[in-house]
Amino acid sequence: MKNQVSKLLSAAVLLGAMASVTVACKSKKGTPIEKQTGATEISVPFTGKDYETNKETFRARSSGNSIDMVTAKKIALQNAKSEMAGMIQTTMKKVTEQYTNQRQIGTNQEFSNKFEELAREVTNQSLTDVAVIGEKIFKETTNTYTYWVAIEANKKTVLEGMDKAIGQNQKIAQDYDKKKFEEIFNSEMEKLAKERAGN
Repeated sequence: MKNQVSKLLSAAVLLGAMASVTVACKSKKGTPIEKQTGATEISVPFTGKDYETNKETFRARSSGNSIDMVTAKKIALQNAKSEMAGMIQTTMKKVTEQYTNQRQIGTNQEFSNKFEELAREVTNQSLTDVAVIGEKIFKETTNTYTYWVAIEANKKTVLEGMDKAIGQNQKIAQDYDKKKFEEIFNSEMEKLAKERAGN
């Protein structure tokens, strides 16, 4: 009987030791940041491939907060459009720089400046045609509203807008190679899509 009790005690001690080793091993792998800092992970709406810019579409998302739901929506749309405008303008600037460098145009600087001016006009026009692809409204504990929105603009719309704007400007139209411009634009869209996917 004593032997059995002794064996049971030994087994219990061994199991206890194994459990403490297991706990120690788990803690060595790293304590979750929530436990370390007291921080809470927040899930951001409209993340993932369907809401990221790709080689065919510019996409942006943002939020707005207000005590008034309509105002929260306006702020969110304004923020999202601002982000998209930055993307389109940066892309168009890169395309314009490459295009003017590759073409032997007499007054490169003047041509580039006019191109950038047209690009800003086209960007503004494109932002009036954005499509809302997702929206969520949250009522906060502070009795305010947080509105999340995701928007998109098709690359084709931006290119068509640029073609139309250039066609109306004789000085630029005579030095404009539509095919070459589109090739550079498509290349920059692919780069942008890879950058955004990596974020």
